[in-house]
Amino acid sequence: MRNLFITRPDDWHVHLRDGDALQHTVSATARHSARALVMPNLQPALTGVDQVDAYRKRILEHLDVQFDFTPYMSIYLNETVSAETLQQVANNPYILGAKLYPAGTTTHSEEGARTIRALYPLFEVMQAHDIVLQIHGEVMDADIFDREALFIERCLAPLIRDFPRLRIVLEHISTAAAVEFITQSSSHVAATITPHHLLYNRNQLLAGGIKPHYYCLPILKTAQDQTALQRAAMSGNPKFFAGTDSAPHTQLSKESACGCAGVYSAPFAISFYAQVFDDLGHLNKLDAFMGQFGADFYQLPHSTSQIEIINMPFVIPQTLPLGLAHVVPLAAGSTLNWSIREPN
Repeated sequence: MRNLFITRPDDWHVHLRDGDALQHTVSATARHSARALVMPNLQPALTGVDQVDAYRKRILEHLDVQFDFTPYMSIYLNETVSAETLQQVANNPYILGAKLYPAGTTTHSEEGARTIRALYPLFEVMQAHDIVLQIHGEVMDADIFDREALFIERCLAPLIRDFPRLRIVLEHISTAAAVEFITQSSSHVAATITPHHLLYNRNQLLAGGIKPHYYCLPILKTAQDQTALQRAAMSGNPKFFAGTDSAPHTQLSKESACGCAGVYSAPFAISFYAQVFDDLGHLNKLDAFMGQFGADFYQLPHSTSQIEIINMPFVIPQTLPLGLAHVVPLAAGSTLNWSIREPN
């Protein structure tokens, strides 16, 4: 049986939701991760430091003391956020950045930014205080498969030109265009890549019938885009690192006329990543991708602990509890080849 010890990994993009869901989502991430960056798109959006701190406290209340885990946070960036708030962010050790959602692009983005240009005074403050800007990079007025590439062209390229020292993470990239852009940009610009964008393309979502539990935003793209993402993740380029974008919705809300966007991968995230890295012959690159590159970009030390993954197949459950309801995890019923050896 093959095994591998890796740095206890980080998840630089996760949605834990709130309320009753926290009793399950917190442990799903904390059980095997050293750190996670928790997204702020609750309702209402977390546009103030006090709101973010209160949410972090609720997360910690659901954290099992046996888990060696630190939740980091992001504040929701829109036109209501003040320069003074961002100065508070700069002085808060647990808030690592500000998250930009263009209005209407994804779950709970109704309070997102109406125009990028309106936020330029805030970007000035962020650049001056070295606050990381995390971006959901899509436009709304385009074909759903073109939205990321057009955001890069219309919004991100000018933003980087106008704020060359602003550190930026383009979240959950899904296209070859994004890979090329990030690769060619300065060291101030990086990207997270999800396990589902590495493992699947739009055929998984649409071929043979619509499969709502593979529906996410940015939407799964072409096989060519998938290949570009795989090459980026396994390139050893520190600009690319792990962020699951695990975003649970109840089974009822996914299997409905709405079919809410988001997949739940957190409980098996390490196994998902290990699967694709191993399948493509680059398991030796997994450690840096999950445990080093993101920490380096956020100027944090690497975790000093390790976990052991073993080549032991298991079947993903059909459902898992989510608060008072249930969630269908990504790839439910499928077999993954890598497990995590739990301590005795």
